[in-house]
Amino acid sequence: MSTAQTTANKATFRRFDDAINSGDIELISRMIDELVEPDARIHTPLPLEATGAQLLKQVWAALLQAYPDLHVAVEDVIAEGDKVVCRNVVTGTHQGEYMGIPPTGKTVTYDEIFIFRFADGRIAETWGVVDVLSQMRQLGAVPA
Repeated sequence: MSTAQTTANKATFRRFDDAINSGDIELISRMIDELVEPDARIHTPLPLEATGAQLLKQVWAALLQAYPDLHVAVEDVIAEGDKVVCRNVVTGTHQGEYMGIPPTGKTVTYDEIFIFRFADGRIAETWGVVDVLSQMRQLGAVPA
């Protein structure tokens, strides 16, 4: 893969991240339609039935319902070949139901790492590791 394509993939990732941080679910949905293959393979274990781009839309709707002020701070972006890897710190205030937990009003901060594989300029596959245990501890659902 050319350096130009790797640079383009990083730019696409940044557009996706900018949409996510807008907090605007309609904009996020449009960006997913534009930047993610409809049948993208999402390898992160999630308790939802949808697949591909529709799964990502459901994930972001649920996250923003629970954490309306959600912010993803990208700490590192590494790109090689057809993959872009990002290490993020996520913050948000728990203002809506999340994984069966009623709103607590608590602010959470957690880490995540994602790998995005691109094909023809679009996200075709993702892998993610999210520190859900840290979220649950901060929300009081799991003892510290």
